[in-house]
Amino acid sequence: MTAPLRGDALEPAERAPHAPDLGRAPGARETLVPASRARGSWVAFTTTVRKEVVRILRIWSQTLLPPVITTTLYFIIFGPILGDRIGSMEGFTYLQYVTPGLIMMAVITNAYTNVVSSFFGAKFQHHVEEMLVAPMPSWSILLGYAAGGVFRGLLVGGIVAVVSLGFAHLEVEHPWITLSVAVLTAITFSFAGFINAMIARNFDDVSIVPTFVLTPLTMLGGVFYSVALLPDLWRGLSYANPILYMVNAFRFGVLGAADMDIVVSYSLLLFFIAAFYVAAHVMLQRGVGLRS
Repeated sequence: MTAPLRGDALEPAERAPHAPDLGRAPGARETLVPASRARGSWVAFTTTVRKEVVRILRIWSQTLLPPVITTTLYFIIFGPILGDRIGSMEGFTYLQYVTPGLIMMAVITNAYTNVVSSFFGAKFQHHVEEMLVAPMPSWSILLGYAAGGVFRGLLVGGIVAVVSLGFAHLEVEHPWITLSVAVLTAITFSFAGFINAMIARNFDDVSIVPTFVLTPLTMLGGVFYSVALLPDLWRGLSYANPILYMVNAFRFGVLGAADMDIVVSYSLLLFFIAAFYVAAHVMLQRGVGLRS
């Protein structure tokens, strides 16, 4: 009869008694396991983040270049071609007014798209099971993918902001508001993209929400116009669009003027971050969309 390979396979009566730890203080053995578990969770989180960042930078021609080209075309159309004919808006040139909205649109779209495509790809290629069976807590998986979405959203937004300097003269009035709104918005839509990836069963499900929900809300979120110009009915309906508050908060940070209260915008951002995180974490723990 061959001997067991692991000590855990031995019966309690067959295991050798542990030698007393003479040099260890009382309670040190109990604190060793939580510390080791926390260290392992941190390693899992940083590994997921590093994998996402490397993936984004490795396929930069797919993740970074297309949104920059698309936004540059917006600048060309709304600058030299249509901007002069439209005139000023809220005391700014039209191109100055739409530039914060275009930057925010790039942040929203890329943060969402990165997470939903990356995590659904892990599901489709069946290597998500390796993370689920590994000693990785749910929060490390969720936050790791979300960090990748935030990285891509902010990186593309930063590149678009640099490109915009060639078309419009901008002076950031409130840098900390501008940065915080961009970060919170990227976090919000990274969590939302994770939820979409969890419930998606095929590639069509991945594209439904961005096409029929995210794009219309973004286009009607005050990116290209001031909500004050709308009739009363449409203005009231626009107030139900959360992206309107995010775009206006970012515009306030850049231009110092906005249609919405900045406090309400921050409150909505924090609310959606908490709601989407809880929903995504619960779904991940229950294995929604991960069990065949």
